[in-house]
Amino acid sequence: MLKRKHLGLCLCMSSEDYISMLTFIFQALKKLKGVCVRLSMGPCLVEACTSALLAHFLMGLPWQWGFILGFVLGAVSPAVVVPSMLLLQAGGYGVEKGVPTLLMAAGSFDDILAITGFNTCLGMAFSTGSTVFNVLRGILEVVIGVATGSLLGFFNQYFPSSDQDKLVWKRAFLVLGFSVLAVFSSVNFGFPGSGGLCTLVMAFLAGMGWSNKKAEVEKIIAVAWDIFQPLLFGLIGAEVSIASLRPETVGLCVATLGIAVLIRILTTFLMVCFAGFNIKEKIFISFAWLPKATVQAAIGSVALDTARSHGEKELEEYGMDVLTVAFLSILITAPIGSLLIGLLGPKLLQKFEHQNQDEVQGETFQPV
Repeated sequence: MLKRKHLGLCLCMSSEDYISMLTFIFQALKKLKGVCVRLSMGPCLVEACTSALLAHFLMGLPWQWGFILGFVLGAVSPAVVVPSMLLLQAGGYGVEKGVPTLLMAAGSFDDILAITGFNTCLGMAFSTGSTVFNVLRGILEVVIGVATGSLLGFFNQYFPSSDQDKLVWKRAFLVLGFSVLAVFSSVNFGFPGSGGLCTLVMAFLAGMGWSNKKAEVEKIIAVAWDIFQPLLFGLIGAEVSIASLRPETVGLCVATLGIAVLIRILTTFLMVCFAGFNIKEKIFISFAWLPKATVQAAIGSVALDTARSHGEKELEEYGMDVLTVAFLSILITAPIGSLLIGLLGPKLLQKFEHQNQDEVQGETFQPV
């Protein structure tokens, strides 16, 4: 089952939603600068720390497991945010100030930070080495992931050459193949955090090199994602036994989730202050940064599986608590977040009427 979840993670990281999101990173970093960095790091770190505090004092989890839970919750869902932002962008909502572009670009960094933090804390929870060694190990995983992803990304830019037959199919096969190879190899070599990061960097660099032809590759990868996405969410649902959950456990999990999400919304609002947005746009961005789904489904049960492999009952209970909160976060925030984006977007964002299709797709917008 753990291997199937690793497969789900690599498909998640190379899915159409992630590739679409990564498409906007370069231009967003040039135009939006500081606010993109603040939005990608601030809410994730604050929510992770808040969740860790609540998990320790309310749920009785050790600090390492509290931060494991925190980084599971800290990631925003591209499966919810990206399609919603593309719809708003197509309608001209918020494109003048680059709101959809900002959210899609910052979302990828948010997920990278959450997954890296999760793997670092997971290693600390199950390691017998020193804390300093485990922190350095986490940094090493990031370096390995970025370096390997860069090499594979540049390789995919130039191979296969653009004059070959069935070029789009070959590129899609290489992206999926290298994604699977990166995730499974990183686990086997003892650096599990490197695989997902490698996949993200590879897809980003490859897409930059393919220019406008990347849309055709996205369509092929989207088919694979549509096939495996139900399995990814089905695996986390199968792990949670509703009948075995105690009411007090569910109550504490919901309280932890609710308070952490509220703090995240407030932090997001603060992160986009002094960036040229009006009050309505700040409110929209705050609620658009709410949904959780794909990342929680991909890594929510990893801690439980790792605990089972160690055969310690107490650690399995901690892992089940993490999984339960991840399950509830998907169940509660994904539909609510999607609904809020759909309802609030047209009401809170300014619609820019006189814009051609290329501009609506995010090629031009005013820096904030």
